[in-house]
Amino acid sequence: MNSILIGSKLVLFFWFFISIVILSSCAEGSKKKSVVDFGVVDLENQDLETFDNDQVFIAIASMTSPRETIIYYDQLIHYLSEKLGQTILIKQRKTYSEVNDLLKNGEVDFAFICSGAYGELSKTGKVSLLVAPQINGRTFYRAYIIVNQNTVVDSFEGLSGKSFGFTDPLSHTGYMFPLQILENMGTNPRIYFSNTIFTHGHDISIEMVNRNVLDGASVHGLIFDYLSEIKPDRVKNVNVIKKSDWFGIPPIVIPVSLEKEKIEKYRNIFLDIHKDSIGKGILENLKIDSFVLVKDSIYDSVRIMKEHVDH
Repeated sequence: MNSILIGSKLVLFFWFFISIVILSSCAEGSKKKSVVDFGVVDLENQDLETFDNDQVFIAIASMTSPRETIIYYDQLIHYLSEKLGQTILIKQRKTYSEVNDLLKNGEVDFAFICSGAYGELSKTGKVSLLVAPQINGRTFYRAYIIVNQNTVVDSFEGLSGKSFGFTDPLSHTGYMFPLQILENMGTNPRIYFSNTIFTHGHDISIEMVNRNVLDGASVHGLIFDYLSEIKPDRVKNVNVIKKSDWFGIPPIVIPVSLEKEKIEKYRNIFLDIHKDSIGKGILENLKIDSFVLVKDSIYDSVRIMKEHVDH
């Protein structure tokens, strides 16, 4: 895919890219601290021998940019750490595939991942579901195809010859969904779009469309809805032109090698978060009703779409 943006948008993209690098650099700079104030540390370049055995290691597939991820999970991770009586340490990785590797290798206790990544990972038999969030009474979500309002596009067909953003190669909403649309149309991204890019963050895709750096993108509907309510300026120039069918919501998963006692401990804490005032307040800030048990079958449509696109 051609990931070079052309014309007048190149300059705007350059400055936007620099801003993302700066935000990432800020996150990188924090690595020199052993523990930040909410009990989370970035372990990407840490010497694990400096830590004792009384820590819980987790991973977060960055469906949003590094800074946004920390903001989003701050209170929740702090709450979990307090309930466990242990420091929670984050093994930060850039791509969904890298987080999947941590789970397959049993290097984390649990991880927040996307549905597409789980659909792929579940085939290995090395992970299982812990819990999943329930939002607006559902354990399902949708992909949104979004465009900048200045493109005057009101359908996916109108994006022919336009620039388009994907999130991650394993992202269901940010990659597989638009790929299936294109395959059903008998075409592919290289032919259909003028240029494409992987942004590695749904919020980054939304921001690039909002700023007219990209004409369109496919994004996680819940993240778009969250920004629409909490930070409406970040979507003020964006129109949603298409929504997918419902898919199983991004879950929290564990390696099957994890001790049963830990699994039950983690699961019970998640299931009880909404039952006390502090936990309920944190969930309300995240627009989550509660965490619930879900069946693996709710991700069948994700797997079917992946197989369809791969073939």
